[in-house]
Amino acid sequence: MKNWYILLISIFCFSCQQKENNKTAADATKPVVQKEKQENKQIGDTIAMNFKNEENVFSAEGHLDSLNSKVYVQFKNEVLGELNAQIVPDAGKGNIRFNQIIFPDKTSDGPFGMDLKIPLQQKGTHILVIGHSLMAENPYYGNFKVQLNIRKE
Repeated sequence: MKNWYILLISIFCFSCQQKENNKTAADATKPVVQKEKQENKQIGDTIAMNFKNEENVFSAEGHLDSLNSKVYVQFKNEVLGELNAQIVPDAGKGNIRFNQIIFPDKTSDGPFGMDLKIPLQQKGTHILVIGHSLMAENPYYGNFKVQLNIRKE
């Protein structure tokens, strides 16, 4: 009698396992499509501009606080042209500006204001440094938006 129960239990387990394997094999053949919105995000004190929006403009949201008093915006330039960049603070106005641009050959220029218009004469990774002016009072802490538009010459 015990042998009969063991035989029934083993047949039952084997048949259940076989159904699961068939189900997973059928699911494995279906492609999994994930739509993830591509956006540029601030991680720590750096915003890597990897994705352009529908208007072919790099756009991201950033945040300045007492820990991250400077934000570094990195973007790769493949064409020679003119960079038009702007910072839009959530508060409307504030002591925030483009402090510096660092070119691929490690030379730099700056400071600038909240708007920046500069020719890009080098291909490669550029870095924009965003922060507050040390010559003015009340450093800006809070959220802001930064937009970069590169027009070909």
